[in-house]
This record gives sequence, C-alpha cells and structure tokens, in this order.
Amino acid sequence: MTQTTINQYAPLRFITAGSVDDGKSTLIGRLLYDSKALLSDQLLSLDKSKNNGEVIDFSILTDGLEAEREQGITIDVAYRYFSTAKRKFIIADTPGHEQYTRNMVTGASTAAAAVILIDATQLDFAQAELQLLPQTKRHSAILKHLGTPHILVAVNKMDLLDFDQHKFNAIVMAYHKLANQLAINNVQFVPVSALQGDNIVHKSERTPWYQGEALLTILENLPSNENLSTQPQDFHFPVQLVSRLDQDKADDFRGYQGRIEAGSIKTGDKVRIEPNGYISQVVEIISPNGIVQQAFAGEQVTIRLADDIDISRGDSFVAENSTTQSTQALTATLCWFDQRPLNLARKYLLKHSTQTVFAKVSQIDHVLDVKTLSKSHESEQFILNDIGEVQIKLQKPITATTYARNPATGSFILIDEATYHTIAAGMIL
Repeated sequence: MTQTTINQYAPLRFITAGSVDDGKSTLIGRLLYDSKALLSDQLLSLDKSKNNGEVIDFSILTDGLEAEREQGITIDVAYRYFSTAKRKFIIADTPGHEQYTRNMVTGASTAAAAVILIDATQLDFAQAELQLLPQTKRHSAILKHLGTPHILVAVNKMDLLDFDQHKFNAIVMAYHKLANQLAINNVQFVPVSALQGDNIVHKSERTPWYQGEALLTILENLPSNENLSTQPQDFHFPVQLVSRLDQDKADDFRGYQGRIEAGSIKTGDKVRIEPNGYISQVVEIISPNGIVQQAFAGEQVTIRLADDIDISRGDSFVAENSTTQSTQALTATLCWFDQRPLNLARKYLLKHSTQTVFAKVSQIDHVLDVKTLSKSHESEQFILNDIGEVQIKLQKPITATTYARNPATGSFILIDEATYHTIAAGMIL
C-alpha cells in the first residue's frame, strides 16, 4: 500500500468521551507520544512525571488546569493538534465527570468522530446482563442527538484483565444493545491499554484474537464529514453586520456581512430576506480576496443587493424558492447545563446563529432516563444534565432549519438573562 500524503485527507476533528477515570487523557497522551507528535519540553515533562521511575503520567499533556492535576479529573475541554504521515487531527479531550457534561457537549458539537472509552475494570462481569456506566450512556445519547457520524469504542485497561477476550466480547454486546436502543450506527470496537500502549498506535501482540486495526489506523482512514447533512442545501446566509462606508449619497455603499451557512450564491441570483419576505437580487459579492462571481458554504462574504431594504443583524438571506421559513415556535432536543432546574414560567434568551431573542419553554414533551434509556412523558422538570424534548415559543421569529438538515442553522443555546450564563444547548427537530 502506498503512503498517502496529508493533503489527500481532510483534517479529522474527534473527541474522547466516557466516564471519570476511563483513561481519556492518558489515551490522548499515549497517542501523541507513540506517534512522535511531542516537543522536547513535553517529553521532558513526561520524563519527570514517571512514578517509581517507570510509569509515565500521560494525562499531564491534556490536564492543563492546576485544579485538574490536583483532583485527577478533566474539567475543561483540552484541544490538541497533531499529524501523521497520512492525516492531520484536532482532538478534544472532554470531561467525564457528570458535573461537566456541558463541556463535553461543547467539544462534541463540532466533532466528526468520537472515541468513547470504557474502563473494563469498573464493570461487574458477575451480572447476568452486563451494565454500562450511566455516564457512558449519557455521552452516547448526546452523541446521537448531535449526529456524530463515527463512534469508536475503546475498551480500556484490558491489561488489568489479562486481555480477556470473553470480557471484551461481553462489553461489545452490552454496547451493541445500547447502540440499538439509541439507533446509533457505524460503531467500531478496539481493546486497548492506554497506559501500556496496546492497540493505540500499533497492533498489540497481547491481543492475537483481535482482528481489527489499531486505534490510530482507524482514525486515519475515517471519512471527514464536514457537513453531516445528506439533504440538498438551499442557500442560507444569516446577516452578521450591515456595512456602510459613508453617508455620501454619491457612493451609498450598503453591504451585508456574514458567513454562508449552506448552499452557494452567484451574482444575479435572487434571494428572499427573512423574516420580512422581501425579494431582491444580488449585485455584488465581496470576499476577503476581492470581488467574486460565486461564493459557497463556509465562506465569509459581503453581499450587496439591488434594492434598499430594511435589513439588520439577525435577518437571513435564503434562496428565493427555499422552503426555509421564519418561525416563532420550535420543537427541540434540549441538554440542560444549569444547577437550577428549568422554570416554565421564566423567560430566557435564545441565541440562534446571529440573532438573540426572548424565549419560553412552554412544554416538556419527555425527559430521557439515561439509566434505562426510557422516555418519561410525565416529567414536570428539567434538571442538571437532563436530555429531553421540549416546545419553545419565541418573542420574535427566527430563520431556522432542523439540526439534521444543517447543524449550523438548527442549533441554539439558552442564556439566563440575569447572569448571562449558558444554561442549555438545543437541537431543533
């Protein structure tokens, strides 16, 4: 097989997820160490971290906060960048502790893949039916709702179980059952020892029964899904800023700046401005490199129109015949981040794309029980780390799509108007 250059593969963004002490930080440290992606000062820090002169503490490469090192847990999301001969990677090491689930959601929201670690030593194999830890289930449910396309389950600390194939198979069966309940597809399993390096970068001789590839090899060959949607994308451009160069009527420049979130636009195309519904024609598209005839999703541009229309930040341009409409009512999956429970009587700020409006959660449709994966349709409250479906009413309309159609225009956050804390993240259904 010929060596593939980095340019032939798009960079892969992936996260590590799982429960506390599953070994997420250690796995990333070992991945960086064995792939020779560390600088000399990092290697020196690792050498000083050896316990009894033998065991390296790889977690120091990602647990950057002093509180993290003192408590031995990951609190914030730590991003690391590295590359192999085949690909570039962006890793998000996310917290396993239930208290910091909101940080895990942040890291997972832009990931094309997730490595879920399961500490094999924390499971009770004496059970008639092996049960996974609640946080493993919670993180898997979140990844499902976020539409993460590739799930890799790394069964860690297999060295402490003497690389027992039967116990590995029992974990695989337990996770397959979880995946079926959540309708998660495309799951791969790898038996690993993050501390010892088994099946991380190189295949381990201690698992002759494992026929798959090492974790890094699997990651190198995953497709990079920059756009998770499989549906055709109509043009969608949320206005971030209205640009006026001066007030001289002889040169009355009026441009609308922002990022194209879906589709493409050409000079001469007609667009519909939401929420007012006016139609106008594009007369000029300006990119950071100058005037262009066409621009595509992901590009930052300034668009000029043929007509002077009352347009402000938060309005959106969509294709003239687009089915995307403005709405004041949403059905959404909600992940609750706040210590205080959801209050159906309170107003919150809902930030969607470039617009922020007042909103109220009018109804809780159901809350997911992460232990049983059942949906409680009689729940009257939403508390910290709850995941469920809700109805939301808005003070003003927003131009939104479903999350499945386009994550950029189908997601939002709820903000406490008094403290400005982010209290929830939502995916529009």
